Amino acid sequence: MSTLLDIRQLKKYYPVLGGVFKRKIAEVKAVDAVDIKISKGETFGLVGESGCGKTTLGKTILRLLNPTAGSIYFDAPSDIMQEIDNLEKSGDTQKLKELRKKYDIATYKGAMLKKIRRKMQIVYQDPTTSLNPRMLVKDIVSEPLIVQGIAKGEEARKRVLEILNKVGLTERHLYRYPHEFSGGQRQRIAVARALVTDPEFVVLDEPTSSVDVSVRAQILNLFKDLQKDLKLTYLFVSHDLSVVECIAQRVAVMYLGKIVEIAQTEEIYKNPLHPYTQALFSAIPIPDPTVKRRQIVLSGEVPSPVNPPAGCRFHPRCSKAMQICIREEPELKDIGNGHMVACHLF
Repeated sequence: MSTLLDIRQLKKYYPVLGGVFKRKIAEVKAVDAVDIKISKGETFGLVGESGCGKTTLGKTILRLLNPTAGSIYFDAPSDIMQEIDNLEKSGDTQKLKELRKKYDIATYKGAMLKKIRRKMQIVYQDPTTSLNPRMLVKDIVSEPLIVQGIAKGEEARKRVLEILNKVGLTERHLYRYPHEFSGGQRQRIAVARALVTDPEFVVLDEPTSSVDVSVRAQILNLFKDLQKDLKLTYLFVSHDLSVVECIAQRVAVMYLGKIVEIAQTEEIYKNPLHPYTQALFSAIPIPDPTVKRRQIVLSGEVPSPVNPPAGCRFHPRCSKAMQICIREEPELKDIGNGHMVACHLF
């Protein structure tokens, strides 16, 4: 499969201001030097503890947040990416700057940024807060079409009806407000709004966490059907590991702003390698009460992203930590079959 998103050394830091003049005295390293490739048509899962930077990474990829550093290449031709690789090695900064201006959406501004947003959308965690309570469904879903200048009037209404039918709603829902719907229906409206511009890439930010368990399977099946019909690519952000196992083809594990492991879903769930991934996956509930699993309980607290530990960020909580873990930060390296891990044990 060809690559849709090639994210390189992406960083998002928030300044910490202090003193009388509110000068920058530190930085919150929410996303720190992340490298990810997402193929066309795949669902890429992103998991980790709350506060590890998952949602910030998703929003930064979409340019809802401006990156501090790094590159985001969206659907760039393979020959162009090869040329960029060669230029990075040779140090030809002028030519590289020109190519980045054209293909790296981290550099986009104004009209270019607005245009690329047609192809990249997001479904937020809680539709209660992401949908305007004073707008009718027809206006909520048609707003992206009008803002982007894609359609208006009767044409916009036709497209809104078409996408509402795809997510399981009908014409009779057009003239209602969000509070008149159930949680599952509200999330369907949010999905319709995201898909009405016919995007290629969608960030799903914990889209099932705000709905009942009974509705969760319906929403997941809806995402799968829409992916097949509309040829979508998903970044599925969640802390619910069971849900990610159902929908994702590959999974990345994030800890304190860093990616620590990436692998095919079946491989990472069967054979997690990083000590943090092992601890995380040991907490997945097993539906059979007769089956016992040894749960790995991590010691200590999650370090502050303002002042992360030197070396491996997980070493203060890791039972397998060595001296090298304290001194050197491990690189994310491929150990075979696309299984990548950032740990000095491998």
